[in-house]
Amino acid sequence: MLQIGIRLHDVNSGLSDELQTLEARAAKAQQEGFCCVHLAPQKVIKGLTYDPAAMTEGLGVYFKRVFGKYDLDIAVLGCYLNLAHPDENKLREIKEKYYGNMRVASLCGASMVGTETGAPNAEYKLDANTHTEEALNIFMHNLEDVVTAAEDYGVTMAIEPVWNHIVYNPKRALQVLRSMGSRNLRIIFDPVNLLCMENADDRENVFAEAMDLLGDHIAMVHIKDFIRKDGKLVSVAAGTGEMDYTNILRYLKARKPFIQVSLENTCNDNAVASRELIERVYNEV
Repeated sequence: MLQIGIRLHDVNSGLSDELQTLEARAAKAQQEGFCCVHLAPQKVIKGLTYDPAAMTEGLGVYFKRVFGKYDLDIAVLGCYLNLAHPDENKLREIKEKYYGNMRVASLCGASMVGTETGAPNAEYKLDANTHTEEALNIFMHNLEDVVTAAEDYGVTMAIEPVWNHIVYNPKRALQVLRSMGSRNLRIIFDPVNLLCMENADDRENVFAEAMDLLGDHIAMVHIKDFIRKDGKLVSVAAGTGEMDYTNILRYLKARKPFIQVSLENTCNDNAVASRELIERVYNEV
């Protein structure tokens, strides 16, 4: 009852150009036993700008046709842009890109448009202001227009809490959900992205809090692992680091039938092994 997918730009990564087309990647994902994908268009089709004008109705039906051919659902249409960008002109451009993604999502059948929550600087990096209430208010103010567009297009907008970004823990994510008050705003649960060096050893409690506070709002899950290197957490493929997914998969099995999950940070050599690991643990819990 778990629908396991993969980030499409991780499929055939580093191989020849003819193996990195949208169709070649989709065919490989199907061959490797995945049933859905996380699609970041700008990362899987070379030579296109993906400015707002590129996000046309035709692009949406093209995606629908290609992924339908390979029996793949689009779990997430990724639009990971900074909604707390300090430059007003850049922010307007970013919002237009979100609106374009909503348009495409409504036509290609994507389960949601996914995003992270930014930082209050042009570099999109953690700084002294990222976790402040001021930054949170800026993000929520700018998110309002995007959520309204999601409602207009009839699609789900899902935010992903990440320790290095403005919405860095479950409490903040719940604050955003309550402030927006929209049924079209949901949560992408990426357990590893909630971790930092300071809380990594307490990760089971971090995950338990996220599932307790955000459980009703979790729309899909990102699955990866982590290692510690040079004083930092480094994301790696599931099964190649410190993560134990037993409690998370037990929760999904009990509460989230047929939820879509997407593997991250895989490569051609370990994607299938990561999928098989998650399937095995899920079947055992």
